Parts: sequence; C-alpha cells; structure tokens
Amino acid sequence: MDEINKNGNTHQASSQGVLQGAKLWSKGYDVNSEIERFTVGKDREMDLYLAKYDVLGSMAHITMLESIGLIGKEELPILLRELRSIYDICERGEFVIEEGIEDVHSQVELMLTRRLGDMGKKIHSGRSRNDQVLVDLKLFTRDALKDIVNCVNDLFVELIKKSNQYKNILMPGYTHLQIAMPSSFGLWFGAYAESLTDDMLFLQAAYKMTNRNPLGSAAGYGSSFPLNRQMTTDLLGFDSMNYNVVYAQMGRGKTERNVAYALASVAGTVAKMAFDACMFNSQNFGFVKLPKECTTGSSIMPHKKNPDVFELIRAKSNKLQALPQQVLLIMNNLPVGYFRDLQMIKEVFLPAFEELKDCLQMAAYIINRMEVKEDILDNPMYDPIFSVEEVNRLAVEGMPFRDAYKKVGLDIESGNFTPDKDIHHTHEGSIGNLCNDRIEALMSNILDGFCFHKAESAISALLTVNA
Repeated sequence: MDEINKNGNTHQASSQGVLQGAKLWSKGYDVNSEIERFTVGKDREMDLYLAKYDVLGSMAHITMLESIGLIGKEELPILLRELRSIYDICERGEFVIEEGIEDVHSQVELMLTRRLGDMGKKIHSGRSRNDQVLVDLKLFTRDALKDIVNCVNDLFVELIKKSNQYKNILMPGYTHLQIAMPSSFGLWFGAYAESLTDDMLFLQAAYKMTNRNPLGSAAGYGSSFPLNRQMTTDLLGFDSMNYNVVYAQMGRGKTERNVAYALASVAGTVAKMAFDACMFNSQNFGFVKLPKECTTGSSIMPHKKNPDVFELIRAKSNKLQALPQQVLLIMNNLPVGYFRDLQMIKEVFLPAFEELKDCLQMAAYIINRMEVKEDILDNPMYDPIFSVEEVNRLAVEGMPFRDAYKKVGLDIESGNFTPDKDIHHTHEGSIGNLCNDRIEALMSNILDGFCFHKAESAISALLTVNA
C-alpha cells in the first residue's frame, strides 16, 4: 500500500496503484500547504456528519452501475458487502478521515481500494464529487429533519397536556406589557402548541423539497454514461429526482436555505416561549415555578434560582433564526454552476440541527415539570382586566357599548369598579373552548403528510441486500 511521508508526498507501494494520499483530482503536483489548509478549512470535520450517507449513496450508485454494465455482476455483492461494513463503522462512530485524505468521498474510496484493489475505484464512474456531496447533504438533511419533527412533536404533546391540565386556571393577559384581559394557562400553553403546527408545515415543505434525488447530475451537466437515475431515486427512497441536471447543482445552497427557514420558524416559537417562561418565573410575576433541579444558583446571592436553561434556549434559538441569512449571504450572488463558496454553508448548516434538537428536548423536559400558580387573579392589582367583561355585560343588558365603555372607565378612575370574575367565554379558541382536540388533529394530519416510511423502507432494503 502507499505510504504518506512527513511532507505529505506519496510513495507508490502497491501493484494495485492505490494512491492513499493523492487527491481524486491530482495531476501529479503538490498544492502549496498553506493553500491546502485554507481551501480545505473545516471540510474534513464537517464531512463526518455525511459519512454514512456517502456510503448509502455509493451503494445505490453502484447497484445502478451494475444494471447498465459498468460493474460486473460478480463485483456488485463484494462491493456492497464492503460498503455495508464501512456503514457499520460509521454507525458505531468510529469512522475517521485520515490525515492527508481530502474528504469523506476520498476516504470511503480509499477504504474500498485497500480491501478490494482496483475494483474499489469503479464506484466513481458516472458521478462527480459535486453530485456526491449533493446526495449526501440531501440524505443527511432528510434524516435530520425527521429528528427535528419528532422533537417538535414531543414538545407539542407536552404543551397540549399542560394546556388541558390547567385549562381552568386564569392568568392575566397583556398588551404593551400592561395588564389587558383575562387569559388562562390553557390558552398560554395551547398557543405555543398551535404555533408548532404552523412550524411543522414549514418543516414538511422543507422535507419535500429536500427529498428529491440529485444523483446522476455529476458536475451539473450530466454524464455520457447511460445512467438510470430513476433507479437510484427508488433505491434511496426519494419522492422524485431533481430532473434538470443544471438545477440539481443549483439546488446546492437553495436546499439549505429553505430548510434553514423551517428551522428558524421552529426556533422563533421556542425563543418566544422561553422569554415568557423566564418572565413568568420571576418574582415580579410569579406565575410559574420551574423545577429547582433545572435552575442554577448565584456565587454571591444564596436565594437565587436562575432560569438559565430557558435563557440559553432563548439565545440559541435566536442565533438559529439568523441561519437563513447566513446561508443566503454565502450563496445569493453566485451564478449558475458550482463554486467553492458553497463549502462554507456546511459549517453553519450541519451543526444547526443538533443545536435546535437540544433546545427542543430541554424545553419539553422542563415544560413537563413546570408548575403554575392557581390564585394569581386574587390579587386586586389585576381587577381592571375584568373591565371588558363588565362593559360587555352592560351592553347585553341594553346599554349602548360606547356608553358602557365610558361608565366602566369612569368607575375605574374613581375607584368604584368591582369586578365580576366569573367569566364565560364559549367561542372557538377562547378560554372556555380551547379547541385542543382540533389542534391535535391538525398536527396529526401534518405529521401523516411527511410519509417517512417510504424513505425508511428503501434504506432498510438497500442495507439488507447482501448483508
């Protein structure tokens, strides 16, 4: 086998001609080490996110290559077994990109050629690193979106539970940060649950745009090989392919941007909820109580129980809301075709899923354990929030609304207002009719629209062939 010397040069040491340290595009000369450092950047680190997906893409691709005669029938099962072995290494978290190896694609091909010699080199026929990384990103994003969807749904379930549990517990509603009208914890928890249904629609759209196969577009202009793109589409469980090969390449950056908008939508809901939780937990409000094991203390003030988790959820979620702009500003002034600029998107995009997933899981954990104060409105400072109830009561009794409004306003100013706290809101979505069952049905319908089973079944079948 080839060996890499201390200067990164290669020595031919194999009759199979495996160049372990060479680039896939090598033309027999070395690149300046500083240029290489700058151009590679964090790509090798980011490629670890994509390793198992690169293997899956290769398994589908070589299965198709065998069907058009570019790989022998006797070679395919051998290659598939070796790729499945590399996939298992990825699943165990043991996959590494060795020093001197440029990227995940080179590392996978190197591992195959070490084991199989020239046969391993055949897996690149009919494709470019451009469509390799495109399919890797699509497969990664598809899986990562599924994880986010599950976490969003977990938080949704906790919020609906709390909404139903505290549906009859009143709290003040605010406008302009001033007390406004009666609300309830049923409304507050339920509002964030329904907000997540809209976010889930963004995620569904992002999933459907992602779930299209770019493999076979090569460097963005197709291939002279008679590739069967429908076959790889089916093998990888994509809904369809990116048909136009130029558009398939143009989708690099656009896919990430659209997905980033969906992640940002979720993050916006979570950040707003976290702000409420921090505010309502403070002594000035005292509406909710966070589990003490989920708070932190002060190094100088012994009484402190700080809502650090929600503060960090808020900060991380606000940072995630900047993700679409980061992606947009990297790719929005690029003309048609591939450019190295697109590499930079990976650095902000790939880690974002785990960060949002972490926020969602933490939020669901604490919401599950959150307690609410049940006698908030006994405090006379909140009496004015029942003023609209009194205006409406007088209007029902026949007094013109504008006269009723003036009378109640003057009573409040003179200190003669006595509220009737027995309220009766019955219309859809109000305190007395939360419509949580309809919100749950809406979420269930959206979840069904993802059709995750198609991709799962295809990948399972691909991995079990010649296992």
